[in-house]
Amino acid sequence: MIKTLETMYYVINHVKNYNTYHLTEEGFLYVKQGSPEFNVLKYIFKKVKCTMDEIKKEFGKEGDIGLNILFKNKTIELNKLDKSISCSKNGKKSNGFTLNNITEDVTQKYLDKINTYGEKENILFEKICNNGLVKNANNIIQELKKRKLIEIKKNSYSYIIKTNRFETQIKKNITDLNYLLLKNDEYTKYSIKKYNFFSSGKKINKGNLHLLTKQMKAFKDIFISLGFEEMNTQNYVESSFWCFDALYIPQQHPSRDLQDTFFIKEPEKCQNDFIDNFYINNIKKIHTYGDYDSYGWNYNWQLEESKKNVLRTHTTANSCRTLFNLAKKYKKQGYITPKKYFSIDRVFRNENLDSTHLAEFHQIEGLMVGERLGLSHLIGTLTAFYKYIGIHQLKFKPTFNPYTEPSMEIYGYHEENKKWLEVGNSGIFRPEMLLSMGFSKDVSVIAWGLSLERPTMIKYNIKNIRDLFGYKSVV
Repeated sequence: MIKTLETMYYVINHVKNYNTYHLTEEGFLYVKQGSPEFNVLKYIFKKVKCTMDEIKKEFGKEGDIGLNILFKNKTIELNKLDKSISCSKNGKKSNGFTLNNITEDVTQKYLDKINTYGEKENILFEKICNNGLVKNANNIIQELKKRKLIEIKKNSYSYIIKTNRFETQIKKNITDLNYLLLKNDEYTKYSIKKYNFFSSGKKINKGNLHLLTKQMKAFKDIFISLGFEEMNTQNYVESSFWCFDALYIPQQHPSRDLQDTFFIKEPEKCQNDFIDNFYINNIKKIHTYGDYDSYGWNYNWQLEESKKNVLRTHTTANSCRTLFNLAKKYKKQGYITPKKYFSIDRVFRNENLDSTHLAEFHQIEGLMVGERLGLSHLIGTLTAFYKYIGIHQLKFKPTFNPYTEPSMEIYGYHEENKKWLEVGNSGIFRPEMLLSMGFSKDVSVIAWGLSLERPTMIKYNIKNIRDLFGYKSVV
């Protein structure tokens, strides 16, 4: 009822919160018999010296409680030689203890005051403070609560004030005026509800973009702003030819083993006419005997092995397909048109699952095609690209990739974590790969790649990759 009157501005409701303090069963016992620490202290003071066994025999369980508190306050001390306990000359004055006498049980005194004034919080705190002799009454209250000697109950009361709009009869609220209400002043019988311009309104049920979708869009915007075109990455299933052989990865390479790659059971192999024979023969020659000033891998290359279908392990297979189509145009035109491509899509690896690895993830890849592109172009492009995603300090470390030479790992300095993190891999595509397609020696391709998940986890401070995927993911 009060809430109704308050929403109609008839009254103002002031709510006051306060606590009341009550003794527990153990607290009442201490008021009646004295606290264990005071009783033990009196016993030690009277005997001058005694042992723990004597105290435990005299007081039982309360003896342990008393000893713990007195040792904590350094009111008593233990002689390590004869294991005797005596009053400490250098300890704190606890429970009124001085060198000559025992004056009062302070714990019992506080409990007695709580029993008397526990319903009146302000008076209780004044009594405990004792005209300023005790600095912080709340510390004493909390200590007694910790010892389970008192209970604190939260209470509240309302102080209601009438406003100038107060009426003895409640008028029904209306939100709209119409002809019937305006006729004969019928609206005067009702209270017109005021507009609330600060209300948050009705919550609209709507979906949210996944964090990976947000990051994917952000990376796409960066690539497009730098003049890149998006590659077609619809083929999740690729032949081993596009995924490995065309990239100058030998057929005995460890990455082509079952422990790293998902092989397709049905259909196991791709169609026979998946690519023209000229390109197949070039790949066979470069793998088996070498060509274009390269020694090759010197093994017996098998077409049947190349036709095995796999879930693509990297989007570079799509890059290779795009470059092959570009090489066809190059052979017709006789000159190269500089191009910039990018892709962001899923790849699949047969890896052990843990907090940072899944069997599928997203790969971001960028590449640039032109004449006589070198490391300086690659480093300059990477510096510009990573600045867009907030990484301004880069380091490059030489590494090995089967299809790029030279190759570099990319490390970026993370400002929040204050450390260097690996943020990608890069390199220049090998001549064995490009010349087999039909490009001339002057044409070169610089490329780099990184995962989408790693920068997303860093940005949103996600420690476990399982929190980024599936029904537990935060959006």
